[in-house]
Amino acid sequence: MRLIISLYTLLMIVLPGNLNIKSANHYKTHSASVNQAFRNTSWALIPFLKIDSINPILTPGTGSFIDPILNKGFLWEEKDVFNPAIVNRNGKVYMLYRAQDKTGVPAGTSRIGLAVSNDAVHFKRMAQPVLYPSNDPYKKLEWEGGCEDPRVVKDNIGTYYMTYTAFDGNKARLLIATSTDLVHWKKHGLVFAKAYNGKYADKWSKSGSIVSTYKNGEPIATKINGKYWMFWGDEQIWLATSTDLINWIPLEMKSGEKPPVTLRNQSLTMPLLKIALPTRTGKFDSDLVESGPPAMITDKGILLIYNSRNVPSLGDKSLAEGTYTVSQVLFDKNNPTKILHRLDKWFLKPERPYELSGQVNQVCFAEGLTQFKNKWYLYYGTADSKIAVAECSNNFR
Repeated sequence: MRLIISLYTLLMIVLPGNLNIKSANHYKTHSASVNQAFRNTSWALIPFLKIDSINPILTPGTGSFIDPILNKGFLWEEKDVFNPAIVNRNGKVYMLYRAQDKTGVPAGTSRIGLAVSNDAVHFKRMAQPVLYPSNDPYKKLEWEGGCEDPRVVKDNIGTYYMTYTAFDGNKARLLIATSTDLVHWKKHGLVFAKAYNGKYADKWSKSGSIVSTYKNGEPIATKINGKYWMFWGDEQIWLATSTDLINWIPLEMKSGEKPPVTLRNQSLTMPLLKIALPTRTGKFDSDLVESGPPAMITDKGILLIYNSRNVPSLGDKSLAEGTYTVSQVLFDKNNPTKILHRLDKWFLKPERPYELSGQVNQVCFAEGLTQFKNKWYLYYGTADSKIAVAECSNNFR
């Protein structure tokens, strides 16, 4: 997620504390209000409870790193940590998170760090980043803004695929890397490099959420109609397909089809693309929508948790300018272009001090999801500065 402006609102759905003595009664009361607000939404994964007793679970660190491009040492995560991917592996939860130093342009160079937990909430981080700009063929795309906002899925044979944003300081582009151990990553470059003779290779692109089946809490990339599918984008949300999880083809509109919203900003540079999830005037998601964690195939369809931004002039006037909230949408699992249901409200919004104030104020931005010991955990960046977690006890499939 990049510095821009925001959109909408409606109602606070996330509970305001952990289940301690003080908040237990509130939880019962709030659960009733949640059920009332979200009637007929059994398809959605709600409600989530912010774990205030430990949040934020990751804050800027003091680890040092010799940058291979400048050949000098940096405190590579001293400025901000946020927007993590999550992998449930061998009984442990692994977090691949974005970290910024204080020196890179424009707001610090971003690198991807790795942390591990035995309980899904307390994490121990590795001293060195695992994915970062280097003197490789992708330097011109990644330097010196860096490697941002990972999302990770696995295939059926054990290879992990990370979609991430390469930012050169001016333009964001969606790239992909693979690993078998989460530590050593092989970069494969632009996800759209080969599509339509490279027509979309140099366009602004980011936030790749690959449709998956969550097995034991881990997203396993799953084909639909013989292809893998990916939701992507950070103004509107578009779709792409692939046969190998590395090379992706953006989905274009059919002849005579028109976009569901007025195109603007980067949408204007890609007018033929089919919008899977559009912004909505008058709501919390009227200014921007952006993919969250890997989309989940459920019994009822494909569940996509997505992020949104509010501009009061376009959306919800009760939310502050630039507020990022989190919501959910359900697509047809046989036709990922078809929306079946969409929440009219957010279920996660900034309200804690570390969510309201930071590098970018008023931000909850979800990217990581897992099920661990019968609970769902949603990991999100707060004000582009720290990382927090919310939990859900819904027996969801």
